[in-house]
Amino acid sequence: MSAAAPVVELKQITKRFPGIVANDSISLTLEKGEIHALLGENGAGKSTLMNIVFGLYQPDEGSIEIDGKPVVIDSPNKAIELGIGMVHQHFKLVEPFTVTENIILGMEPRNGIKIDYKSAVEQVRKLSEQYGLQVDPHARIHDISVGMQQRVEIMKTLYRGADILIFDEPTAVLTPQEISELMAIMKRLVAEGKSIILITHKLKEIMTISDRVTIIRRGKVIDTVTTSETNPNELAEKMVGRGVTFKVDKKPPVIGETILKVENVNSKNKDGISVLNNLTFEVKAGEILGIAGVDGNGQSELIQAITGLRKIDSGSIQVSGTEIANLLPRKVTEMNVSHIPEDRHKHGLVLDFSISENMVLETYYKRPYNKNGFLDKNVIDEYAEKLVKGFDVRTPSIETKARSLSGGNQQKAIIAREIDKDPILLIAAQPTRGLDVGAIEFVQKQLIAQRDKGKAVLLISFELDEIMNVSDRIAVIYEGQIVGDVLPQDTNDQELGLMMAGSLKRGGTTGV
Repeated sequence: MSAAAPVVELKQITKRFPGIVANDSISLTLEKGEIHALLGENGAGKSTLMNIVFGLYQPDEGSIEIDGKPVVIDSPNKAIELGIGMVHQHFKLVEPFTVTENIILGMEPRNGIKIDYKSAVEQVRKLSEQYGLQVDPHARIHDISVGMQQRVEIMKTLYRGADILIFDEPTAVLTPQEISELMAIMKRLVAEGKSIILITHKLKEIMTISDRVTIIRRGKVIDTVTTSETNPNELAEKMVGRGVTFKVDKKPPVIGETILKVENVNSKNKDGISVLNNLTFEVKAGEILGIAGVDGNGQSELIQAITGLRKIDSGSIQVSGTEIANLLPRKVTEMNVSHIPEDRHKHGLVLDFSISENMVLETYYKRPYNKNGFLDKNVIDEYAEKLVKGFDVRTPSIETKARSLSGGNQQKAIIAREIDKDPILLIAAQPTRGLDVGAIEFVQKQLIAQRDKGKAVLLISFELDEIMNVSDRIAVIYEGQIVGDVLPQDTNDQELGLMMAGSLKRGGTTGV
């Protein structure tokens, strides 16, 4: 008896875009009941390949077989019909709708001409129990956490009968606890007979969850290996084409004067609930202060307060002794403050502007980019070329729209723009979210280089490894206040975890 055909087989898939071959003759198989990881740098072609499997793109060459039969997947509807579901990196949910309304959208069960909402809720509840998803069918999307929203995306695919699930960077926006829960869900899915392709560049996750790994570099397959027969260093080297160090090399800090001083800051949200509570800390020249905390404990509001995107109710925020609280964002920028925002799409880039235009978003009104009220395109383009080259932003050209770049290259473009302004204070919020190991190493080195030049760096990250590795000092935020101030060498993951959960306080220079 012959072995069963793979559930998916890609044969020599090639996809070209203007100026770039995104997929170059890629072949890949997914076996029934396996988790097959697709590993590659930002812009290597992973998402393009999976968008072809899901029918969002058509290949220029090559063919696809499902269960041994050749198929043409010319739309997502066709993919769904063939039992393929995709959980996208940027969720496609209708925020004011309930969980159930989002799951059944386009496939509503009917009772005569009416939608049978009651039976839909029952189906959602059953799916939730079967796969251990613990989703409330009646909750509205805008009221639930990012991790829960992702579960709704998973349930949308299951409701439509998917046996083959594609996860595109599923952990990029999750907290460590949500990541472990997602891993358990994925294991449960394959135990129930599903097969999963996981696009990621997080080596720890690949080693934990996958059965096999296919490595893609610049659009080509480098290798497919069995996970149990490899290690993170080997995978990293195959992915970026050189050795990668996971330990951040840095000299002891040379601490200077206080640059950022946040004192007794209070701020309420539109419902009158306090989101920042007597928040007090400072960042000195020549140091990186890492803010650790579970998402939703005031990190976003803190960044908004410093950068002029949010008004505070009381307290003081000073940069080099000058009060900046409640100033307009442009005024804060002109105080020599740079900001790598946590949401690159909302606050970092204008997606329909070119890379060149995005590089001068905060300086376009100044010389040399603006002469007598007119933009000097040659000067702007020259500047953009310099940044794209210096920060290895992979783009077909500086005229390419920002939305066409991979997430990682969008992030590199923002980092290039913000660091090149030579700030005295650099606020880096989730600077490596969604980046591959090579790019993470590059970004972390840039932050340390800024510190070594005597700049003050405020790093906000949900990645505990990053906080421990890159920071010179760590402040833990819980419910809008600092509950701990520790040195990385004097603490560990467990202790930080307890402080992040609000069950331990440790004093230090913040006066906790």
